[in-house]
Amino acid sequence: MSETKLTKNQSLVLGILESHPSPLSAYSILDQLTDAGLRAPPQVYRALEKLIDYGLIHKLESINSYVACQHRHCGSHQVTSFAICDSCERVSEIINAEFEKTLHELAENAGLTPKHSTVEIHGLCNACSGIEN
Repeated sequence: MSETKLTKNQSLVLGILESHPSPLSAYSILDQLTDAGLRAPPQVYRALEKLIDYGLIHKLESINSYVACQHRHCGSHQVTSFAICDSCERVSEIINAEFEKTLHELAENAGLTPKHSTVEIHGLCNACSGIEN
């Protein structure tokens, strides 16, 4: 993303997401920002939409929550993947060129020209499953 000037609300929402270790719902974000002047859900949702457009955050559809982007230049990828722990809610963003290429080929073989894909993989992280790294 080039230097985009964020509004006050966008900066507040981004700050909450960057400082929180697990995904947050829009209402959780609103709850944390009421003292900062955000009072209505549309204020948060507008900020979230713009932050997604700017490539600074991602929406995790399967859990209806948001996370700050963990990689620079995310917008240059057609595939963004996430490993989501169902126990501790830890989220790891995965960028993998080979996986992106394979998914692109699968889509083309199905007669689709892909624009963007999000893959969410649920399971237990090593810490929650007791597996040592």
